[in-house]
Amino acid sequence: MQIFGVDIGGSGIKGAPVDLDRGDLAQERCKVLTPHPATPDGVADGVKQVVDHFGWTGPVGLTFPGVVTGGATIRTAANVDSSWIDTDARALFGERLGGLPVTVVNDADAAGVAEMQFGAGKGRKGTVILLTFGTGIGSAVFIDGALVPNTELGHLELDGHEAEKRASSKVKDDRDLSWEQWARRVQKYLAHVEMLFSPELFVIGGGVSRKSHKFLPLIEGVRAEIVPAQLQNNAGIVGAAMRAAQSA
Repeated sequence: MQIFGVDIGGSGIKGAPVDLDRGDLAQERCKVLTPHPATPDGVADGVKQVVDHFGWTGPVGLTFPGVVTGGATIRTAANVDSSWIDTDARALFGERLGGLPVTVVNDADAAGVAEMQFGAGKGRKGTVILLTFGTGIGSAVFIDGALVPNTELGHLELDGHEAEKRASSKVKDDRDLSWEQWARRVQKYLAHVEMLFSPELFVIGGGVSRKSHKFLPLIEGVRAEIVPAQLQNNAGIVGAAMRAAQSA
């Protein structure tokens, strides 16, 4: 079974048909740059471009980098334009895609759902926390496999600032931090999250997961097991498609 998934991020919009039997992309993904400012209309145009690239005509699952309630309404927009707040994203994308059935989910929640089904969290019980490091820091919290949606742990305070302003991969790039310097910030953040939630497992996702060997071995003093996301930066696309299939 194939369903289309789209992952909307602060820097890029990427999507592809997903083979839900394998939990992997059925075709090579298409990516366009996220417009700046990332307004609802601008992002919707980017999504349409990605979907049209494949000539897709079925259900579409989309992630959004913020809190999504009721599978439709955007409540926060930290890394996109503030005009997203209170937007009915399901209606917006559905209209822009010519009436295709649309499902919208928080981006980290989508990545987490995919990792729990097909990746690093498969079969794991207890508390599992997926953290995506990209333009910001996304989070997905699972208790015995059940998702606690819209946790947004990237906005916890760290050193007097929002954590994602200290430890996202964008901060690493913007401040030209070495892997060692950035790993110390990530370690401090993980220790703070561990103190609050006592997870058995951290799954580290986002684009930086492809380079996990450069920083995960540098992280010390965290009791929980720490592993890279197996689906890497495709997890959001897969999870979005999974949610769309559940809503179809």
